[in-house]
Amino acid sequence: MTQGEITELSTSELIENLDEKVILLDKLNLTHSVSEDENPIRIRYARRTVARIKTELRKRELAEAAK
Repeated sequence: MTQGEITELSTSELIENLDEKVILLDKLNLTHSVSEDENPIRIRYARRTVARIKTELRKRELAEAAK
């Protein structure tokens, strides 16, 4: 998910998407620690997507507080 796609989503969609991505990241990390068959690039991509979503949510929170 790119930054442009993230900014187009509503806040509620971002929160739902964040929950899904965090669960996916946990599963990927568990699978990787047990069998190491998981592609580490997928783990990195999931981690960065979670960070992008959290950043966008924080940016919106600060913009709302500034009003």
